[in-house]
Amino acid sequence: MARRAFNPAFVTRLQAHPTARLPLFTRNRPSLRTTQRMSTKIAFRLSDAIQNTGRPPIPQAYEWAESYTPTPSRPLLDMSQGVPGVPPPPAVFAALARAAQDPQNCGYLPNAGLPALCDAIAAEMRVGYGGAARVPVDVNAEDIVVTAGCNLAFVAVAMTLADKGDEVILPVPWYFNHEMTLTMLGITPVLLHTYAREGFLPSIERCAALITEKTKAIVLVTPNNPTGAIYPPSIIAAFARLAHERNIALVLDETYRDFILTHAPHALFSPPTSAPGADVPSADWSWRSTFIHLFSFSKSYCVPGHRLGLVCASPEMTRALCTALDSLQICAPRPPQSALAPLIAGLRPFVRATAEAVAHRHTLFKARLPARWRIGSQGGYYAFVRHPFKGRHANEVCERLAKETGVLSLPAGFFGPKGDEEGTVGDEDRWVRFSVANVDDERVVLVCERLAESENVFGWELD
Repeated sequence: MARRAFNPAFVTRLQAHPTARLPLFTRNRPSLRTTQRMSTKIAFRLSDAIQNTGRPPIPQAYEWAESYTPTPSRPLLDMSQGVPGVPPPPAVFAALARAAQDPQNCGYLPNAGLPALCDAIAAEMRVGYGGAARVPVDVNAEDIVVTAGCNLAFVAVAMTLADKGDEVILPVPWYFNHEMTLTMLGITPVLLHTYAREGFLPSIERCAALITEKTKAIVLVTPNNPTGAIYPPSIIAAFARLAHERNIALVLDETYRDFILTHAPHALFSPPTSAPGADVPSADWSWRSTFIHLFSFSKSYCVPGHRLGLVCASPEMTRALCTALDSLQICAPRPPQSALAPLIAGLRPFVRATAEAVAHRHTLFKARLPARWRIGSQGGYYAFVRHPFKGRHANEVCERLAKETGVLSLPAGFFGPKGDEEGTVGDEDRWVRFSVANVDDERVVLVCERLAESENVFGWELD
């Protein structure tokens, strides 16, 4: 895809929208300090699966933020949750309104979703994965299943692939909802550690050594959440080759695929003869045998509250998937499917411009970040940054940033196994995730100024 020049006017227009600066997670959310308490003791026993599953970590960060008192000159600066900082374009609002008033959209849909949306998204994938060279892409509507968000897509895929006691390989730092899902289902997450010295890219050799007779899948996220690392097509092809050789599934969560501006995300959907050799797993590659693609409409189309995601996989897999989905959702919400189906192709300029705005913010964040704060990787919505405070766990740093400076971010401890915060702090404990998508340029600059300020006011030893 040819890259167009960045348009600053687009950013200005988006930032002018009245909802652009509101933290979406906390909108209309009652304060934990003011909510009236009542007796909450239950007489029954909760399941072991739920009790063994970690709690969602983002509410913890918002509890820290409640200790901060914002003022007009010192507002809360929220770079924590990965949410779009802008609304969808007016055409989407108008279509949603029409769809919500259509009596037909009060009814059920097939498990796999609205056929028109499946057609539209398959066509869009053929454009996006074909790239500027217009490489052939073998994706059809029959490969698509629409879900109520990408998290539910992952839940359904995990239920379809693995049984209790089976193993799924998961890179660390992990996307916490993936680990929570596996734990809740009794599936063992096998940890594939990634490291700053390698740009937080996963190692194919280390992954191969983790595969056992119980392994059912390898899960990757690119662009990554939380690190922002963008996996090169050659690395994705190597993992696809490994999965194919071992007869296990490669599950690739590509929620942030549209925020890659320089090249097509990968060539797995293309015939072996039509893509560069290093980007194709093998000469006899057929993606439907072992590859499962996940996607969310939330980021690209700025509609997280309407809960749409999808799975792209072999029809043999999707038929089995629909068995799980019939119990989980029956069908994904119908009005947003009806609204988006005729708009997908026409929204391409909006998606591109939004991605360019986020890329601009990444550049600004990197340029204004204090010298002692080091970026390990960035892409999609996120920058993964090493803080400069010697011997201090990122959990402690993020808590003080929220409570004392009004900067809300998430520590690496939220994206991996629970460690000992009182023990020796290693390099892996010093990383912080910043989401550049849900703030404007002005607030990116303010965040960087407050990070510099923290070096002087926290009273901790610096690198």
